[in-house]
Amino acid sequence: MRVPPLPARRTVLACGLAVALLTGASAAHAAPRPDRAAREGSLVLIGGALKEDNTQVYGEIIERAGGPKARIGVITAASVPESQDPHADDPDRCSNSACNGAYYAALFERHGAADAQWIPLDTDHVADADSDAVVAQVESMTGFFFGGGDQYRYVTTLLRDDGRKDSKVLAAIRAKLAHGAVVAGSSAGAQIASGPDMVSGGESYEALRDGSAPGYFDDPTRLGYIPRGGFGFLRSGLVDTHTGAYGREGRALRLASDTGHDRVYALEENTALVVDRPGTHREHLTVLGPHGVAVLDLRDARARDSAHGWSLRRARYSYLTDGDRYDARTWTPRVAPAKRPFAPGATTPVPPNDDVFHSASHPDGRAYSFRTTARALAATRARNSADATTFESGPRFTVTFTKAPGFAAFTDDATTPRTLVALRIDITPK
Repeated sequence: MRVPPLPARRTVLACGLAVALLTGASAAHAAPRPDRAAREGSLVLIGGALKEDNTQVYGEIIERAGGPKARIGVITAASVPESQDPHADDPDRCSNSACNGAYYAALFERHGAADAQWIPLDTDHVADADSDAVVAQVESMTGFFFGGGDQYRYVTTLLRDDGRKDSKVLAAIRAKLAHGAVVAGSSAGAQIASGPDMVSGGESYEALRDGSAPGYFDDPTRLGYIPRGGFGFLRSGLVDTHTGAYGREGRALRLASDTGHDRVYALEENTALVVDRPGTHREHLTVLGPHGVAVLDLRDARARDSAHGWSLRRARYSYLTDGDRYDARTWTPRVAPAKRPFAPGATTPVPPNDDVFHSASHPDGRAYSFRTTARALAATRARNSADATTFESGPRFTVTFTKAPGFAAFTDDATTPRTLVALRIDITPK
């Protein structure tokens, strides 16, 4: 079975937190189960590139859908339809809604679901999102998984009246979520859970230089967003995906600042953000997987445009890893009990970084560049701040990382800071 190709780089994103929140009661390798009496459902949002052997994340989705009785509905309308796939007849090369749906359905059954079915929707069959037969199929499911691709295809397939109204199928999924079902998604399937101002594309450097604009653009570097947003399953912050792999921290900060949002959940690849009781005052989140989720906090941030370019001061960056929890209402991270405060012993300088947002134009750029500098600063006691710059110039932007009051780092191996809390971020043009 072929693996669907990774999406292009076009597919957002803060935490003034006290150190008293340093430990919590979450398990290190599983998200806590919601109180079934409450009947609110849950979300499992993955930052993209979900590996076939990620039993932790697939298992979490299946367990929340009923364990061995789980019935997973797979929606892949973010993929191109068969009519637009030149390899539609080749099972080893195809990448369209139908074959991607079959791929994920087989994976869920391999990981232990009782049944997994493709929900037959795509941009060639928009009317089927109001089909009573498809609604009946949805109502027989206990969980749902939205695949990757282009999140705007989900808008055109499942929303009506310019995004103002749910199709019958989306209304049925929303009702199932409200009554305890799990809704999961990867890449575009996670993005579409966003509320207003869902990102539609863009690269970090061009975002910092040019700002954002409402719409969907052919230029993949232009920062665009959909004002009415996605499905609105998660509204406590903007959502971005593939964050460190594609260096999207910059675009996330710019979009949040431009649109008046004060928090972004920036999801990493092959890693999930599990959201219990989304949209309620008891909403809380748990990270599962090998990478992490950055929470970007702009509550105290101030942006400014000048003749030299755009700048941002006093944003906060928290990077949460496997087992860490986050209380959305109180803006409080609760670090997994297995992790301990990290006390830096090294006096080595932070390595220079001239490509902080892993530019697509840099042939030798490295993924997770922003996180690398943040962790390197946390690992040394020689300095309290470090600068990194964009690969592009005209202007060249400098990102300053600062261990300001409230900053803390945590480790699970006594040698490497993995979880970071409330690192100050400033961006200035040169």
